[in-house]
Amino acid sequence: MVRTIEQATMRKVYWRLLPFAAVVYFFCYLDRINVGFAALTMNKEIGLTAAAFGLSAGAFYLGYCLFEVPSNVALDKVGARLWIARIMISWGVASLATAFVVGPRSFLLVRFLLGTAEAGLFPGILLLFTYWFPDHHRARIVSGFTLALPVSVALGAPLSTAILGLNGWLGIAGWRWIFILEAVPTVLMGIGVLFYLTDKPAQARWLTAEEKAWLIGRLEAERKAVEAHGKFSMVQALFNPKVLLLSLNYLGIVTASLGIVLFIPQMIKSLGATTMGTGYATMLAYVCGAISMMAWGWVSDRTGERRWNLFWACVVSTAGLVLAGLTMGTWWALAGLCVATAGFYGTKGPFWSMPPMMLTGTAAAAGVAWINSIGNVGGFFGPTIVGWLKDVTGSFSGGLYGLALFTLLSAIIAAFGLHIPRRFAHRAEIGVAAE
Repeated sequence: MVRTIEQATMRKVYWRLLPFAAVVYFFCYLDRINVGFAALTMNKEIGLTAAAFGLSAGAFYLGYCLFEVPSNVALDKVGARLWIARIMISWGVASLATAFVVGPRSFLLVRFLLGTAEAGLFPGILLLFTYWFPDHHRARIVSGFTLALPVSVALGAPLSTAILGLNGWLGIAGWRWIFILEAVPTVLMGIGVLFYLTDKPAQARWLTAEEKAWLIGRLEAERKAVEAHGKFSMVQALFNPKVLLLSLNYLGIVTASLGIVLFIPQMIKSLGATTMGTGYATMLAYVCGAISMMAWGWVSDRTGERRWNLFWACVVSTAGLVLAGLTMGTWWALAGLCVATAGFYGTKGPFWSMPPMMLTGTAAAAGVAWINSIGNVGGFFGPTIVGWLKDVTGSFSGGLYGLALFTLLSAIIAAFGLHIPRRFAHRAEIGVAAE
């Protein structure tokens, strides 16, 4: 009976929240990374060097990191529905403004404002999931949600490069059309969030009374089990050693991942690909990432194991980056980028299932945002490192080796620093008890 209620309830919750969250994050990441494709023609027009582009692209993460924790704490206080709608509308407007930049300074400013507007979306949705999904569903829901990352690159690559073909339509450059046409849906969806999203299970009219009671009871039992081993205040969560180690691990992953994502179109173009060929080759790398993400999330939930799944995903990332660096200039570099991308995205499910194993309530809101904020500092360092080394050495290989050091550090942290005991029953144990 328990299993039947769980299945019926969670089926409804998955279908209600997962497609919504994935579509929201698809447009979020599309509006974040489309600058990499716009750069194919934009950089020359507005006078950006590789280093200036990397610096300006990284400025996004400065604004993003500064406002991440305050934004997520605000979401916990006012509710996800209102706050996510606010985030989407403001970031859509900021992304649209990118179409009107005229030089390096205005580009730098708009990228900073875009990061400020978007701050809190990713950890906010992760926090929303803790209101709705018991522990043994979390790696899968996080993987399903963050599937939007590789999908946004895979679909956004040919889409953005196709929009570049509108160059001159109505007297507007193709790269400007990328920002215009990909920002408008974000604003419209932000308005739609106000009518669609439900903050907590107790408010869900689309669940029966019995389903609400089961879900609320299960989540409350898990919360009490975690808090029985220690309940943290918001400040304590920010300086907890495990939280700081999670932050450093994520910093390594994000530095490498975003160092790649903003330069991968230029890397592939340097191999001799056409503009559309660049889009399709980029798509291939992120299809590999999407498959890896779903598979690794399923394995992590199935086994109830987080740390070693995270470790091996970091190792795969490191191997792929080294392979790409060694073979840069040949099409084997694309194979290395595919392997690295599979590793980056394979980390998502296991990693983001770990903070709720030790944090609840406002501490979880602040802790998840803090981890994401520190990690996304890598969004500044990654592109800056790759752009600088490209200008200095004339090749992308040095940047790839540098990024590999970050994922290697993440692997070491996972292996030796991220043992977080599970405080509640795994799905198999629940099944035995129910039977």
